[in-house]
Amino acid sequence: MFYVQKPEMVNKTFRLPENLVNRLSAVAQQQGVSMNNLVAQCCSYALDHLANPDAKEDAKTN
Repeated sequence: MFYVQKPEMVNKTFRLPENLVNRLSAVAQQQGVSMNNLVAQCCSYALDHLANPDAKEDAKTN
């Protein structure tokens, strides 16, 4: 059975370089998605593909 999922969303404010915002905006428009959706996908992809995701945590505990 198919269920439509609506994940809980949280509002946050981030400051990004203007050139990055312009690039994100252009890609979102070209792909027909919201900029919010694109940024969420980019962040998820980046976190899922970290070279060593535990490196930062190890540095904090030492």
